[in-house]
Amino acid sequence: MKRLYVLVLLLSLPFFAISQSLDELNKPIIGELDEVTTFSEGVAAVRKGDQWGFIDTEGKLVIDFRGDLVSNKDGDTSQLGVEGISRPHFKEGLCLIKVMNEEGIPRYGFMDSKGKTVIEPEFLNLSQFENGLAVGIYEKSTPRGKNQFQLNIYDYTFTEVVINKEGDMLWPIQERQNIVMSKKMYKLPELHAKMLAKDLLAIKGKDNNWKVVKPQLNNK
Repeated sequence: MKRLYVLVLLLSLPFFAISQSLDELNKPIIGELDEVTTFSEGVAAVRKGDQWGFIDTEGKLVIDFRGDLVSNKDGDTSQLGVEGISRPHFKEGLCLIKVMNEEGIPRYGFMDSKGKTVIEPEFLNLSQFENGLAVGIYEKSTPRGKNQFQLNIYDYTFTEVVINKEGDMLWPIQERQNIVMSKKMYKLPELHAKMLAKDLLAIKGKDNNWKVVKPQLNNK
């Protein structure tokens, strides 16, 4: 036992002799982070405060910290849309982003791996891409004049659609109703459709029953 103790001590001496401190040994490449996620498609999301960025496998910050990346602390992964995104990440080369309009209602789009917006945030909800396709709720507003307070009044139509990575709307799924465009009353509309395969779509109707259809997509 005595010889074993001496051997362990001798083996450990070189390590402690060359190391001034553990902090110096573990000098951060990037520090003062509040959260670090796992890698997906070669990058990992990191958070400072309420802003997120991305690092590569060398620890280099490749997308600077920004406040428009989609995350939900208690994200429900059973949901089809943005409410299922717990932390920012890339899928099929794209990451969800969010902007708030002047009424305080969020719109969603996508950025690429360089942080460039490639699908403008103009959807009220979006799924992630599967086989190059995603489902979103597109909002179209038509000015109708002003009210007694001289505030703009709009007529709205909402359509659930299939989009490609260029943001082209390839297929209308169904019109959506009962979406109130008022900050105080607004509630994120759930997606009622999902891509099952490249040319196969599942749709939930007004009766909450699902049907499977084969849309004729002219995908680029």
